[in-house]
Amino acid sequence: MVGSTPFLLSYSSSSLSFIQLQDDEDDEQITSINSVVEECIGELNWTQLFQVVLVSFAWFFDGQQTFITIFTDAQPSWHCTTNQDGCESSTTKSATMCNLPNDTWSWDEPIKTSIISEWDLECVGSFITGLPASMFFVGSLIGGLVLATLADSWLGRKKMLFFSCLLMSLSSFLASFSANIWIYSILKFLCGFGRVNIGTAAIVLASELVSRKWRGQVGIFGFFLFSLGFLTLPAMAYMNRGFSWRNLYLFTSIPAIIYSILIRPLVCESPRWLIVRGKKEEAIDALKSITSLSNVSYFDEAISAIMPQKEENFNNFGLYSSLKILLQKKWSSRRLVVIIAMGLGIGLVYFGMPLGLELLSFNIYLSVTFNALSEIPSAFLAFMLIDKFNRRSVILILTTLSGISSVVSTIEVVGVQIVFELVSFICACTAYDVLVIYGTELFPTCVRNSALSLVRQAGVLGGTLCPMLVAIGRGNKFLCYGVFGLAIGCSGLFSVCLPETKGKAFCDTIHEEESKQEVVESFIK
Repeated sequence: MVGSTPFLLSYSSSSLSFIQLQDDEDDEQITSINSVVEECIGELNWTQLFQVVLVSFAWFFDGQQTFITIFTDAQPSWHCTTNQDGCESSTTKSATMCNLPNDTWSWDEPIKTSIISEWDLECVGSFITGLPASMFFVGSLIGGLVLATLADSWLGRKKMLFFSCLLMSLSSFLASFSANIWIYSILKFLCGFGRVNIGTAAIVLASELVSRKWRGQVGIFGFFLFSLGFLTLPAMAYMNRGFSWRNLYLFTSIPAIIYSILIRPLVCESPRWLIVRGKKEEAIDALKSITSLSNVSYFDEAISAIMPQKEENFNNFGLYSSLKILLQKKWSSRRLVVIIAMGLGIGLVYFGMPLGLELLSFNIYLSVTFNALSEIPSAFLAFMLIDKFNRRSVILILTTLSGISSVVSTIEVVGVQIVFELVSFICACTAYDVLVIYGTELFPTCVRNSALSLVRQAGVLGGTLCPMLVAIGRGNKFLCYGVFGLAIGCSGLFSVCLPETKGKAFCDTIHEEESKQEVVESFIK
């Protein structure tokens, strides 16, 4: 929190106006970090836009790695090579081949096109074949819990983004050289462990590099790039037909490695985080590098006046102090539990729908392409809704519509299935986008990355359950899509328990958030 040193409210060289909060205990005037940073950043300029684009591009590679197993781990089609009784060629009756001699059937494409055919996994059971995808989400779950607070404590947003991207891309690159499913699963675990904090670090950093006016739009931009990364997969997989599944990992990991290297010299650290951490000179340099203002002579004095001196100075905090703060405070723990419950239900559908496309009677390349394309209108929809309507109502309506559509998609009619599946997925994508933006607004800067990481971890936990639900759904679609619908429909109801944040300024410290709540409560009384 800010120190007790009086803050100079006017400068001869500037026309800054700063918001002040009254502390009832010591009657000192407290200047908001947010107000100073907002004034120093100025209007959106080309430098800020370049930073936002560069930071958000991490979502592109995240989107590729999240859904790449749809093609690399797919069950290939096969055909009979003899007229032996009982040989029925079918992509949906793969168990039939397990009862046939090996010389009576053959894969439609070369065995190297999938891990299933290359490693002879067609008859080992759904647990083994789904292990790599599940390990990816397990790695994401554990990685989020282990690394969640690093971006708030001593690592920062920029370094977290760098290390996460590098670990994800390197493990993905090594996966292309896997000798068996066990090594492959371990590398998928490492890939998930690294990628889980990419989206969180990217959206938090991008949001903190621009003014409040552009906060929601900047967050949505990352979702566009995630959708674009997802959309490249069916095109790459289609062109790679007949070739090794390993090529997909090479094509996606090498550009990601190059991008990771470029982050270090080109991306700017969040000035808000630098201020909260007491890094005055670095914060001033960061603000000067992205500001749209021509006169920066007062930055030194302005930042000096708001440097944290009290208990919320993270230089004196341990690695998991931000998580401790979140759980100790009644208001923050309540918000965290509620939004995690929402993230679990929404994440189950968001990650589960693409993985369950094999259950629909529809071409896999087209269905994945339609799902990838649907993320683009969902991002546009979130972009429009985030600025016009309050967060709680939007999430409640979208989750309800997604739940109903998911249940209806279990009807055994080809056209009906794919249409309602797409409607459900679009609504889930939009709800997920709004939820992430909402999460950045519910918590102050000092714990924002940790809180948002936990929210996204809830979605990942839902993704971890998806491969099992998809495997069960092969016998009864309702046990997959029906569960999806019930989960996301119920999760949206939790939104009524959270405060609205539309149009509200960022808070940067716990004390500032609590002071704002006291003002609101006193006004209501």
